[in-house]
Amino acid sequence: MIGTGVKKGTAELAILSVLEDGPLHGYELARRIELQTKGALSFSLAALYPMLYRMEQRRWIRGIWETGANGRRRRCYRLTPAGKKQLSPLRAEWSELFNALRHLTKASHA
Repeated sequence: MIGTGVKKGTAELAILSVLEDGPLHGYELARRIELQTKGALSFSLAALYPMLYRMEQRRWIRGIWETGANGRRRRCYRLTPAGKKQLSPLRAEWSELFNALRHLTKASHA
């Protein structure tokens, strides 16, 4: 499992990437991230919701309250056009970081 310092930096990219496939409720969003990363990334709901709130404040995502068939209200999050614009630079930034780390770790074993 990846350490918490790295996870904090990956949260925005993970959330935006998963929401790119369509709107999700917070619990389902956390579950998809964990499934798609085979458990390497996991977010507790207590950690996820403040991140979602900050991303809403930046207008990268939009949360809408919905009432399910059971009468329970849940917040459904969608990627906004501003959030879509963030994906490309975030992906490029992480790709550059991982390439640099790959280069560094190969050089240190030579």
